Amino acid sequence: MPARLFQSLLILLALLLVLPVLALAGAWLQFDHTSAQVLREMADTVLPAYTGTSLILCLSVAAGVAVVGMGTASAVTLFDFPGRRHFEWALLLPLAMPAYVVAYAYTDFLQFSGPLQTWIREAFGVRGRVFPEIRNTPGAVWVFTFSLYPYVYLLARTALAERASQLMEAARLLGAPMGRRIREVALPLARPAVAAGVALALMETLADFGVASYFGVQTFTAGIYKAWLVMDNRVAAAQLATMLLALVALLLWLEHRAQQRMRFAALRGQRAGSAEAQPVRLHGRRAWLAWLVCAVPILAGFVLPVAFMVRPLVGGWDELPWTMFVQWSVNSVRLAGLSALLATLLALAMAYALRMRPGWITRGVVQLTGLGYAVPGAVIVVGLLLPVGWVQAVQPDSSLGYWITATAIGIVWAYLVRFTAVALQSVQSGYARVPVSLDDSARMLGSTGLALARRVHWPLLRRSTAAAALLVFVDVMKELPATLVLRPFNSDTLAVVAYQLARDERLGEAALPALTLVVVGLVPVILLSRTLRQR
Repeated sequence: MPARLFQSLLILLALLLVLPVLALAGAWLQFDHTSAQVLREMADTVLPAYTGTSLILCLSVAAGVAVVGMGTASAVTLFDFPGRRHFEWALLLPLAMPAYVVAYAYTDFLQFSGPLQTWIREAFGVRGRVFPEIRNTPGAVWVFTFSLYPYVYLLARTALAERASQLMEAARLLGAPMGRRIREVALPLARPAVAAGVALALMETLADFGVASYFGVQTFTAGIYKAWLVMDNRVAAAQLATMLLALVALLLWLEHRAQQRMRFAALRGQRAGSAEAQPVRLHGRRAWLAWLVCAVPILAGFVLPVAFMVRPLVGGWDELPWTMFVQWSVNSVRLAGLSALLATLLALAMAYALRMRPGWITRGVVQLTGLGYAVPGAVIVVGLLLPVGWVQAVQPDSSLGYWITATAIGIVWAYLVRFTAVALQSVQSGYARVPVSLDDSARMLGSTGLALARRVHWPLLRRSTAAAALLVFVDVMKELPATLVLRPFNSDTLAVVAYQLARDERLGEAALPALTLVVVGLVPVILLSRTLRQR
């Protein structure tokens, strides 16, 4: 393929994947008196509530995931106690739980008419509400903390496992007590990793729609959907989406800075320590305390929500809508399979282009694609639907709206915008393990271009490609905000059905699709835990 045509295709691909952001920028270029009036009205009414609630939620979740993630990572890395080997992988289990599923499970069990409060009233003769309402901001903080702490745990554990034990052993030989070793050696070493994990958790918190909508928390994401679907105000939705995107961009910048400091800390740590250093063996109360530190997050983030959802299934097994469940599953698998296939093919093409032609255009396309995962689903929805409104305003007979909202084109496009970055990261990690010398040897033997990719690269990239497709498949299965708006007619997915049933207070029926999503999410978690054990 000619180099000019190849670069043109890459640029076109990049434009398609960053269209939501470009559309939001175009909306601000049309800023006029009406837009200014809408912005003033929002500033006087809903914007303070959105900003204040989002700020409180982010600060609380940041503190929660930092404490839980750092505490569990320190326990399994720095100390040895009964059950430590099992906790190392079990602490990853909440990654399989979508946050909105955890919210449904706790609400079903702890609400006024739930089994726990009903039993307490009947057993002890108590009247009225026994526990406070969970559908509020503190309840959302609880859900997000125990659903998202694995981001901090995973990064902090990796940072501590590299050199923390060796450096703490050196500090012990210098006479430092345990408290000082943790405070002055382990915590500074893991601080960049904790910052990166907190930034990732906050990006997920800001992008969430299921928990915020179900708990009635006035966040930016919930406000975007209310402005678009309830108020039918596209200008307000675009302005809110831009503000949310600016917050996410700030978190992404902080995460990148933390990642750079993580590499610096690792290099600094490699100069000291002894390879024979081992975790400190705990006994008695300290061992029980470490055990509780690791057990409580697993119970709160995985075991209890699963148990709460299994309970209504056991009691009403024969009444479950199995026929509809099969249809929902087919819709979910079809959309997830198609999106995973396309995202993986795009990732392979871009990674191959970066390998063969590492120019500034190729690097720019790859970097733009890599930012897609940080764009919240609500922003993608607004960014895709805004151009539809512009086109229909000029050409009322245009069928663009039909193709975007009534077919699979719009929703698959949104999935590619958000999840191609996931596939690209996995494929690039596979290419990083393929020596460039193999390419040179293949060229000397007469294999160039696509023949080189087919005969040399593909056999070595099969595992990375399969992992990329699996990750995209699972992410699409759990995705809610974009699917809720852009799915084709009569194509409800498991995530959408679980949300709609829970919103209608049919939590028992919502348990089946919600548990199915959990089972699907367990697959990459199991693979991740196996990879960590192999390392």
